[in-house]
Amino acid sequence: MTMTIRNPVEWAAGQVRTGARSVAGGVDLAHLIGDPRAQVLAVRKIGFADLKEAVAEGIDDFLAMPTHMMFLAMIYPLAGIFFARLMFGYDMLPLLYPFAAGFPLVGPFLAIGLYEMSRRRERGEDVTWRDAFGVLQSPSLAAIGALGLLLMILFLTWLVIALWLYQSLFGTTPPETAGAFVKDVLTTPEGWTLILAGNGIGFVFAVIVLSVSVVSFPLLLDRDVGAAIAVKTSVGAVLRNPLTMAVWGVFVAGTLLIGSLPLFVGLAIVVPVLAHSTWHLYRRIVA
Repeated sequence: MTMTIRNPVEWAAGQVRTGARSVAGGVDLAHLIGDPRAQVLAVRKIGFADLKEAVAEGIDDFLAMPTHMMFLAMIYPLAGIFFARLMFGYDMLPLLYPFAAGFPLVGPFLAIGLYEMSRRRERGEDVTWRDAFGVLQSPSLAAIGALGLLLMILFLTWLVIALWLYQSLFGTTPPETAGAFVKDVLTTPEGWTLILAGNGIGFVFAVIVLSVSVVSFPLLLDRDVGAAIAVKTSVGAVLRNPLTMAVWGVFVAGTLLIGSLPLFVGLAIVVPVLAHSTWHLYRRIVA
C-alpha cells in the first residue's frame, strides 16, 4: 500500500470532503432542528468579571495554541482580492465599510474550529491546529451548518440593504474617486443620512446575530441538542444578561474594528482570541 505525506492544505481539504459526505449521507431534519417545544437549558447570571476572565482564558488558549498563521492564510487572499477589485474601479467602495462592519455577523460560524480547540484543551488533550477540523466529526454538524447558513443569509441581506441605501441616496453611478466618495459621505446631508441610517440598521442586525449565536455554536459542539434549543438557549442567555451581553457585543465589535485597521492583519490575532474567549464565556453562562 502506497503512503503519501500531504501538506496542510491537502489534509484540510480531505477533512472538509469527509465532513461534507457525512452530511450529504442523510440529514434527519427532526434531529437537526431538535424539539422546538423543549425547554431551553439553564443559563446563569454573569457579570463583567466573567467577561474579563473569559478573555484572559481566551488569550491563554491562543498563546498555547497559536493559530494566527491559519488566519493570515485566509485573510491575505481575501483582502488581496477585494483591494485588487478596487484597482479596476470604485464601484466596490460603498460596500467597503458594510463588509468590514458585517464581518462579526458570520464570525461565530467561522470560529467554530477554534471553539473545538478550546474544548479539547479544556479536557486536557494535546491540541494542534488539525484538531480545529474535529468539528467535522461532530454529531451536531448539520445543525451547525444550518446556523452558519442562517448567519450567511443575514450577512448577505445586510450587504444588499447597505448597497440599496447608498444607491437610494447617491444614485447607481459609482464614485469617480476614493476622495470624492469620502467627501460625499462626510460632508453632505445624504452622507450623514447614510451614516446614521446605515449604522442604525447594522445595529439591528448585530443584536439579532448576538442573540442567536453568542452561545449556540459552542453549545452545539458541546451537546447534541439541535439547532432550535441552541438558539433558544442563546437568546435566553442574552435576556438573562442584557447589560453584560451588550458590553460583550461592543467589546467584540471594537476589537474587530481595531484588528481590521492595519489592512485586516490584526484579525489574525483578534479573531482567534475572541473565539477562544467565546468558548469560555459559554462555559460561564450555560449551566
